[in-house]
Amino acid sequence: MLRYLYADEISDYPLLQDTMFRDRKTQFVDRLGWDLTIDRRGWEQDAYDQMNPLYAIWQLPDGSHGGSMRVLPTTGPCMINDHFCDVTGGAITSPLIWESTRFCLSPRSLEKAGRVSAAIMLAGCEIGLGFHLGHAVGVFDARIARIYRRLGWSPEILGSQGQGRKRVSVGLWEFSPQVRDRLCSAAGITAVQSRDWFAAAFHHESCGQPSSIPGQVSAQLP
Repeated sequence: MLRYLYADEISDYPLLQDTMFRDRKTQFVDRLGWDLTIDRRGWEQDAYDQMNPLYAIWQLPDGSHGGSMRVLPTTGPCMINDHFCDVTGGAITSPLIWESTRFCLSPRSLEKAGRVSAAIMLAGCEIGLGFHLGHAVGVFDARIARIYRRLGWSPEILGSQGQGRKRVSVGLWEFSPQVRDRLCSAAGITAVQSRDWFAAAFHHESCGQPSSIPGQVSAQLP
């Protein structure tokens, strides 16, 4: 199932929390060789995890992490503006554009990697539609670009640097109900189920607005 949890909520799900941050270490440090900080628990976390981001998580039947990504608004501190302005040519700051980072698949999900990837992207689209956003922005490499193409939701490229497997790009994804329908099909999830998971997470029925935004505990949407 898809879960939407803020950083200040995820400790209520200790198995999910532990396996998510351990899986991030496995993917980004062990497999991709990124130079990131690992704590004594074996968790990969950075400064942005301390800013109360929203996590979109595919939870496996046993309660562990199957895949996830992290979301923050571009109106506050975010990775794109803090580290990639040389790629984009300047800061991207808009209440209608939120940043997505740390797209991670658990080793436990590799047999269904395509469907789990689609489910995580579906969660991102639900966030965009549910919060009335226009676009998501994120950094990605050649490896994950293939996933976007296969799922039919490739971004507009805003800038790139590097060559070959080390090429890194910043992309902009547009939210739409049509994209959500395509991702539902790829993930094997009905649109009704997807919307219900999102509504349950934010305690609203169908058309109401979520009660808080990433980076702001209990902040109210206008």
